Amino acid sequence: MAFPDEVLTDEEEVVLHLHPHAKAAVLPSLVLLVALGAVILVWVMLPPTTGGLIGVCVVGAVSLWVGVTRGVYPLLVWRTTHYVFTDERILVQDGVIARERRDLPLNRVNDHVAQQSLFERMVGCGTLTVDSIGEQSAVMASVPRVQQVQTKLYELIETDRELRPDDDEEAEEPVLPLARQRGAGRRSPWRSQRPAGPRPRR
Repeated sequence: MAFPDEVLTDEEEVVLHLHPHAKAAVLPSLVLLVALGAVILVWVMLPPTTGGLIGVCVVGAVSLWVGVTRGVYPLLVWRTTHYVFTDERILVQDGVIARERRDLPLNRVNDHVAQQSLFERMVGCGTLTVDSIGEQSAVMASVPRVQQVQTKLYELIETDRELRPDDDEEAEEPVLPLARQRGAGRRSPWRSQRPAGPRPRR
């Protein structure tokens, strides 16, 4: 299933569009094959009688339930999970019926970590965790070529910082101490003003 382009801005360009690694589809595919094989085996082995027909129906119903819940649905989840990296943000979208999407702007990313188990290193995938300012994060599991994706993410962040420099770097005006601010330009009302010149004699 294609990623909806209407969520992108007019000037936004997609750099990477990934689904979870194909290893997520191996087990559901095997479940579908086993369920189909069980129905065919029972259909061939049982006699064409009423009892045999009932057995085929029971095995077919169980195989259908297992195939849908353990085979078809995980495959739909795999295909409807999108990891999209653009030149402005990271989008993580998943969900078959109820859809959820999380956006992380590149200029707010402050950390990203790639983790791989031994098996994930063998098949070439891993988990990429991206932390953003404001205690927001996105965990992308089974990312294909996770090391290369992390490197590309770093390049996107650096490019975004060069194109959009931080506006908060403004020179701070010197602030006078509070005591000097309060006393500046004023004289105490209790101080007597003496006339200029020598003091008169009595």
